[in-house]
Amino acid sequence: MTTFDPGVRVHIVGVGGAGMSGLARLLVGAGAVVSGSDLADSAVLEALRACGVTVMVGHDRTNFDGADVVLWSPAIASDNVELAAARASGAVLLSRADVLAELARVRRVIGLTGTHGKTTAASMMVHVLAADGRDPGRLLGADVLGVGANGHWGSGDVVVEVDESYGTFAHIHPHALGLLNVEADHLDHYGTLGALEHAFAQLLERTSGPVVIWNDDAGCQRVANIAQRDVVRVGTGEDPWRVSEIAVTRHDATFTLRGPEVETRLMLGVTGVHNVADAAVVAVLASELGVSSDAIRTGLANFRGAPRRFELRGSWRGVDVYESYAHLPGEISAILSATHAAGYERITAVFQPHRVTRTLSLVEDFAPSFDAATAVVVTDIYTAGEPNPTGVTGEIVFEAIVRRGAGAITTYVASIDDVPEALEALHATSDVVVLLGAGDVASIASNLRGMD
Repeated sequence: MTTFDPGVRVHIVGVGGAGMSGLARLLVGAGAVVSGSDLADSAVLEALRACGVTVMVGHDRTNFDGADVVLWSPAIASDNVELAAARASGAVLLSRADVLAELARVRRVIGLTGTHGKTTAASMMVHVLAADGRDPGRLLGADVLGVGANGHWGSGDVVVEVDESYGTFAHIHPHALGLLNVEADHLDHYGTLGALEHAFAQLLERTSGPVVIWNDDAGCQRVANIAQRDVVRVGTGEDPWRVSEIAVTRHDATFTLRGPEVETRLMLGVTGVHNVADAAVVAVLASELGVSSDAIRTGLANFRGAPRRFELRGSWRGVDVYESYAHLPGEISAILSATHAAGYERITAVFQPHRVTRTLSLVEDFAPSFDAATAVVVTDIYTAGEPNPTGVTGEIVFEAIVRRGAGAITTYVASIDDVPEALEALHATSDVVVLLGAGDVASIASNLRGMD
């Protein structure tokens, strides 16, 4: 029996999380009987009910009764009452890493991985394969705009956002893989950047088919040099596949991709050189998998972004407001550079640090990420449930930016509820506001007076 067998009864603790909701939908499509629980009701849980998942609000030791397999979100504590009862009953308990390994044994997995950009690149790949006349399965961290929900069984290959957090990708054996970037993250689990890079290298070695890397990224280069296998390199240098003639506007981007017997002009309906990098990896990986150049062009042109990835929220008294899930230094730098390249001169960035351990390990790296901003508002840390024994606050990021002395007007606002007032003082000197972070920073947009 596998978790993906028709009729298997699966219970998911913490089913409302982005990764787990997609897994629930994938399992329903495979024919499993799926139930789940979460602390509070939400639109996500309502959508899961609509697709056939039995959902309970609140955690209770009886919620998993009758389940053959019990899964859980990484956000669920090990002493959760449902997990404890499931262990005591002798039920089969599988981590997300175990389930991804099972998935790769029953279906060919096309993986997109890296410390950021995974959802975007995986969504691009779904569009490309759909343009090639296929119905790929998918398991992503967000819905695919213009296609559908974050989990879908489909037929043939499954496009998977291969997540490095807490060793989630430790057992999966993909058929094909695109590596977008590697920078320091989740060091509370891996300990050092070197250990993280070796984990990525092992993932490359477990991949049975083509591996494509973005060769402009130093982390990708180091991982490829560690891995004991061949990789296909694409970048803006003298790589076998070369990106050139990049042009970005406020709303789109175009570039030329040249490779062995290939030269094509590709267009994206989103802006930013970071999106160009992701699209280049997807295009080369799709080509290695036999997808036609026409389908690659059409699929990438159909891509309209991923939720919370430089998403326009509206206009605030003539000032455009975007939100972005960016929460690592490299991501923030890429988003603000893309904002500037799109024609915005006076950029106000609002940053909500995410997780205590990440903030402490990367505080000095955050400071230069805001060099393209003219004003920065830092608010307190979104802890995501992590302990904070020393009581550290987002003020340490604010202090690092001030020490750097790059010239941005920098403000620390302890409560996210008070950020709109700080933005009022900056309105006259702002062309755009970018809300940055993986927590609830996007809620600020709803509290701005005069927001359209």
